[in-house]
Amino acid sequence: MSLTSAVFEISFSDLIDFALLLKGGWENDETVEEAAVREAIEEAGVRGDLMDFLGYYEFRSKTLQDECSPEGLCKAAMFALFVKEELESWPEQSTRKRSWVAVSEALANCRHAWMRDALHCFCKWHEECKGGSSLN
Repeated sequence: MSLTSAVFEISFSDLIDFALLLKGGWENDETVEEAAVREAIEEAGVRGDLMDFLGYYEFRSKTLQDECSPEGLCKAAMFALFVKEELESWPEQSTRKRSWVAVSEALANCRHAWMRDALHCFCKWHEECKGGSSLN
């Protein structure tokens, strides 16, 4: 199998996020890699193999503002995921829709600069690791 030149687009409450950019916390009994795999299943309904760590990205979360972090600062660990299976049902499917889109469309739909940065990082990783095929 070869990597596709598209990314999953996941919508939530009429806003766009991406499977590449799934975010969520990890439990005390799991690694960040295990959490990434779990989040892909829960949020996007996909299973696959983590390919590489792409980096950490900081963002603000209104839902995670508390005494410890009044600004709601969060750090997301991003991984490239090689999708091998799309599940017919998954935990968050009632609030999310998924589809494959070209990277150029995904970039146009990013709501935040950190998402665009992560997607650009993915594109660079893909070109370096997979022989320079264009994703756009």
